[in-house]
Amino acid sequence: MEDVSVVDKTYNENDFAKTSFQQGEYENCVFNNCDFSAHDFSFSQFVECVFNNCNLSLVKLSRTAFRETKFIGCKMLGLVFESNKLGLSFSFHNCTLNHSSFFHTKIAKAIFENSQLLEVDFAGCNATGVVFNQCDLSGTKFENTNLEKADFRTAFNYSFDPELNRVKHAKFSHDGLAGLLGKYNIEIE
Repeated sequence: MEDVSVVDKTYNENDFAKTSFQQGEYENCVFNNCDFSAHDFSFSQFVECVFNNCNLSLVKLSRTAFRETKFIGCKMLGLVFESNKLGLSFSFHNCTLNHSSFFHTKIAKAIFENSQLLEVDFAGCNATGVVFNQCDLSGTKFENTNLEKADFRTAFNYSFDPELNRVKHAKFSHDGLAGLLGKYNIEIE
């Protein structure tokens, strides 16, 4: 099957379990209420696209590029993002990304807003300048992660060791300091 090249197209309420999703390049496309669950986005590129209220759970993302792509109100469980030379540049608003992995990816300046990121793996990730605005980070793994200039001021339920990560100029609230001191087994009142 040949890869497609699609520009300026809007998809509304497509169930790609019934109609196949073609790999290729999608530029300035909008996907509204579409179900992509368990589909294969491998070797595809999404440039300046918007996903609104879509189900992308368990989508395969091998060598998939997202550039200036927005995810709004999406269910995105168990995704494994990969770093690749095509790049990752995206934002997530009101999304559920539980059990996903950004292991060793480059996601500098990504925005996570009002999203749930339970047990997400950011180990070895370059998350320089990433914003976690009103995000639940319960069980999220940060280890050997570059979190320089990252913003955790309104994030909650995170816990990681600053000595195992790069946190220079990262921003935290007073309420979030307990998540940075957990290894010391101290009580904060």
